[in-house]
Amino acid sequence: MKIERIDEKTVKCFLSNEELEEYDIDYKDFVLRSDKAKEIVKEIIEQAAAEVGYRPPQFAFDLQIMMLPDQGLLLTFSEKEPFESKEGEQLLEYLKQVKNAFLQAKEKLGTVAAAAAGDGQGTSVSSGQEKQPAAPVKREKPDYAIFAFKSLGRVMEYAAVMPKTLRVQSSLYKMTDVFYLYLKKGAAAYERYSRACIQALEFGELYAADEGHLLLLKEHGECLIEEKALKKLCGG
Repeated sequence: MKIERIDEKTVKCFLSNEELEEYDIDYKDFVLRSDKAKEIVKEIIEQAAAEVGYRPPQFAFDLQIMMLPDQGLLLTFSEKEPFESKEGEQLLEYLKQVKNAFLQAKEKLGTVAAAAAGDGQGTSVSSGQEKQPAAPVKREKPDYAIFAFKSLGRVMEYAAVMPKTLRVQSSLYKMTDVFYLYLKKGAAAYERYSRACIQALEFGELYAADEGHLLLLKEHGECLIEEKALKKLCGG
């Protein structure tokens, strides 16, 4: 294997087809994080420490996998930032999108409270009658989101860690070399769906949580998997 240090926190390792055959391992092993892949990764990190002075990250590392046709695999190890920084910012952005979706739903549906509040103009109340307080309106929870991934490998890594019993609806699109995964709650419990969305931030980033962006993908993007994308990507 050939190891190259890119910077203080990043190293690359090239495994030729011959080495992959010798180790009896392939691309899918790394995506699914099989025991064989974990052993190879451990060996790579140890060799990188000895050859180029690589120091394993304090928190966790991010592994990117690139297939090189007729050559082998290129693995890139980079330090993963702690949750409070990178993933925390992405989660806040997701929550911001969810809030916007709530507001859009509220505008479309209207509320009894808004109708009852008014400014009193043109409104009369019969003697002895009091205005009844507006009944609270149950806000609908957003039940879909779109996530962007830099590569198909990242989407496959995400799909591999999702429970096979997760009953969400999913579709995969590609537009300008970026892969977009559309997740809809479907028959899944909302808690499980929310957890799946938050976990998606470990592999990609939130693209949108509104219908306009989905229509954009359908019109200008390429639909790679129309239904059950997560299940199909993990070989289920």
